[in-house]
Amino acid sequence: MKLIRVNMTDRTIKVAEVPKQYAGLGGRGLSAMMINAEVPPRCDALGPENKLIVAPGLLSGTSLVNTSRVSIGAKSPLTGTIKESNSGGKIAACLGKLGITAIVVEGQAPAGELYLLTIDQDGKAELQEASRYKGMRTYALCAKLLEDNGPKNTIMCIGPAGEYRLSSASIQTTDVDDRPCRAAGRGGLGAVMGAKGLKAIVVSTQGKSPDAIVDPDMFKEAAKTFAQALRDNPFTGKVLPQLGTASTVAAVNALGAFPSYNATRGVFEGWEKISGEALAKLIQQRGGKTEHMGCAQCIVHCSNEFVDERGKFVTSSLEYETIWSMGAMLGIDDLDTIARLDFLCDDIGLDTINTGVAVAVAMDAGHKSFGDRQAAIAMVEEIAQGTALGLVLGNGPEAVGQHFNHHRVPAVKGQSIAAYDPRAMQGNGVTYATSTMGADHTAGNMLGLYLAGKLNPLSAEGQVDASRKAQIGMAAMDCTGMCLLAGIGMAAPAAAEAMFKMLSAKLGAPIGFKEYGFMGMRVLKAEHEFNQKAGFTSKDDRLPRFFYEEPLPPHNKVFAVSDEELDKFYNF
Repeated sequence: MKLIRVNMTDRTIKVAEVPKQYAGLGGRGLSAMMINAEVPPRCDALGPENKLIVAPGLLSGTSLVNTSRVSIGAKSPLTGTIKESNSGGKIAACLGKLGITAIVVEGQAPAGELYLLTIDQDGKAELQEASRYKGMRTYALCAKLLEDNGPKNTIMCIGPAGEYRLSSASIQTTDVDDRPCRAAGRGGLGAVMGAKGLKAIVVSTQGKSPDAIVDPDMFKEAAKTFAQALRDNPFTGKVLPQLGTASTVAAVNALGAFPSYNATRGVFEGWEKISGEALAKLIQQRGGKTEHMGCAQCIVHCSNEFVDERGKFVTSSLEYETIWSMGAMLGIDDLDTIARLDFLCDDIGLDTINTGVAVAVAMDAGHKSFGDRQAAIAMVEEIAQGTALGLVLGNGPEAVGQHFNHHRVPAVKGQSIAAYDPRAMQGNGVTYATSTMGADHTAGNMLGLYLAGKLNPLSAEGQVDASRKAQIGMAAMDCTGMCLLAGIGMAAPAAAEAMFKMLSAKLGAPIGFKEYGFMGMRVLKAEHEFNQKAGFTSKDDRLPRFFYEEPLPPHNKVFAVSDEELDKFYNF
């Protein structure tokens, strides 16, 4: 277990054992504790005092399937809060196999200087001058980096948006096919990486020194049980390989919770043209891949490869959130346009969710018309070009709302909502409001409960308790390096027991349901504490006024959870 600390101010690198106070932590848990302990809460997120922490999960680098999720943490320039952004690909597994618990990027390079961090198969880290890569978009950058450093590497990088230090800038990671199409999108952490003067991190895929597992036999047996549970689960074993996350389009639209035309409607009339079924059919007709392995050690294969009419690669993976943000939110029902916008965001280094909603706010304000496909593409291209409007768009929906003096901005603490309207999914509204990281669908999503009929999505009753439980569980999951979708498998008692056995076997201490929950609560409390020290109060845990005042068709409901109930969220 080792930390690699990279000081960009003096370009020094120090390797040390993980301090005792961080022992037993991984992923989001580790980044939360380190940021709370080491980053001044009121610092400039783009200044030298902020830290960028790259942490694989506790189980990354092991034999367990679907554990190549990396947590990237910092103070967010978008929200001003603590932030963990999560990405797939190969880098978490590769860091885990090198025995690297985290990379901590500190300080700030002199103005105008740009660097590359390389980590070889022995875990040796080195900074290299990287001015030759300045301004490069991510696809060309990664191809060049693999040419310069050899093919047996994986990459984490920023595009022009990160160099511009835009608040919607993502950090892209390469998938198993070496394409930078996996994104730590939310929170603008690409801007933090750009502000540090770091263009990319190149990590060897040949590491063979993972941390020891205390009880390898117990781990191996439990890992088999968990993998079988994923194969047996109808959603992870059948639906996701066939339709990917786009399978959710039909379900959420049927709930009347599919935010469309900048969240003025809950049903999109063109939904069938952009559904998971339509996407799979189009990909198959053109010779693309509907079932694709995007992340290391994945057995779910929810990814896809979208190709154009000539069979040429366009993007991977075209997922539910992007289909929504670049589709229904903009009034666009054309998958080719949505795929093009997805590729552009990956290539420029932008969060597709925040960027799509920013464009939606501009359209709602009258800058362009909803449904204008070419206008949407041109607006995203403006971000890459650094035009005056492009810089506004690249800083997210609140910046766009201020620019056009428009009131309907679906964002919390600066971060846009995701593809679930809080008026038709009240519990997701609770998550948006109370999450430590601004509106965030992965922090605690209630969709499964609603589809199973266990909770009424239109009623305020029970939503705070359900969101709290989901957020605690997700915070714990984010410590493990396990994919959120694979984590759904933990609904089966045998799978949950297997997860607890693997954590026990890895850490050498008994982990059960109680300890797992405590892990999640510990993370949320650390994040909440940081935000409080940064000046946030319960009054910041609110949705924009229009969600309380503008009924959403077709149910014509408003967000109904009271402020008093929201203020009880952190009573644990």
